[in-house]
Amino acid sequence: MTDRYFENFMREETSTVEGADEEERSVGLHKESQDSLLKLLSMPYPTLSARLKSAAIDLKQTVVGKTWGFTLERNRRISDFTLYTGALGTAFLLFKSFQVTDNRNDLNLCSEIIKACDPASLHARAVTFICGRVGVCALGAVVAKHQANQQMLEYYLAEFKGIKVNEDHPDELLYGKLGFLWACLFLNKNLGDGVIPSTFTRALVNKVIKNGRKLGVGSRCPLMFKWFGQRFWGAAHGLAGNMYVLMHFDLPSDVVEDIKKTLKYMIENRFPSGNYPSSEEENTSDLLVHWCHGAPGMALTLVKAAEIFDDKEFLEAAIDAAEVVWKRGLLKRVGLCHGISGNAYVFLSLFRLTGNVEFLYRAKAFACFLLDRAGKLISEGEMHGGDNRYSLFEGVGGMAYLFLDMIDPANARFPGHEL
Repeated sequence: MTDRYFENFMREETSTVEGADEEERSVGLHKESQDSLLKLLSMPYPTLSARLKSAAIDLKQTVVGKTWGFTLERNRRISDFTLYTGALGTAFLLFKSFQVTDNRNDLNLCSEIIKACDPASLHARAVTFICGRVGVCALGAVVAKHQANQQMLEYYLAEFKGIKVNEDHPDELLYGKLGFLWACLFLNKNLGDGVIPSTFTRALVNKVIKNGRKLGVGSRCPLMFKWFGQRFWGAAHGLAGNMYVLMHFDLPSDVVEDIKKTLKYMIENRFPSGNYPSSEEENTSDLLVHWCHGAPGMALTLVKAAEIFDDKEFLEAAIDAAEVVWKRGLLKRVGLCHGISGNAYVFLSLFRLTGNVEFLYRAKAFACFLLDRAGKLISEGEMHGGDNRYSLFEGVGGMAYLFLDMIDPANARFPGHEL
């Protein structure tokens, strides 16, 4: 073991089960070990999927009890409404559970929590899906659609469109402009193209590009952005997250070229290990293998670039980043932002793009590690349960979400990032 991650001892050998579907191929392990984790990994996928589903539902109930139930018992107002560490993360987990199980009790409780988040989010400074009122309104509108509640759908959409984004908001995903644009894309995906028209987003997209070009002047990187004085590279606050969002919009050819050149600049200046610096200013410390900073978040962006641009360089770089995650991504934390749950989505993203069963195996390996060992390791103090233990992005809420996504891995998406 190292200070940051567990050594990955899960060696793989691939064989095809006769008559199995592509994603049900058995990717086994060396048979000399009878470890419980290795037994989980040797299960046929439908059997493992049932185990993960059961564990996810149990975890969901725990998360609801520890977050929403705790609030009700003490008759307190919601102190943290956000998707990242607060009540909206519980709502998002419930919505995912509804999508997987079709349990309308989950949908109704999700709606109830969103309604409680509504007043709590009124004075939020962030304008993003993950940390702002934007997330409350966007998720509220989508849930209202599933409930066939036209009145609430119109209410949340009107509230969403009334949120103002200004130059003071940073150019990043977690708190700023790109997080607002992501929410627009989320609404269009779930409610239909044109619900948030391009006329609504165009000026903001253009402003982001203008800011990025201004900061990139004089460097080999055409686009660059600052957050708290640093030019970050990662998914949460920097280039990886920004490029991912921008690639979803209809852009002029010169902007598309800037995005490609920005990504290639990052590839050219990655660490020899294949990992990525956290920022231009902190480019000598090859430590972080997180969604927020490092190879995992960059891999998700490179997968999208490979898909959109049909460029082998981006796909090869994504696979290289995934190798870093496989070797150093069994972090001593459970969450999405900086934990094993988030890192598993690198392999799911590559599996979705390529159909290569090796990537499904690796996602399964990370999920099985969590299923088999997370509880014990946390209780023994060998693993960090998260500063907000039951939250979506830091705690076991993210683990439950991953387990639900593993049931249909070809359609898995990193929550709040992939679309």
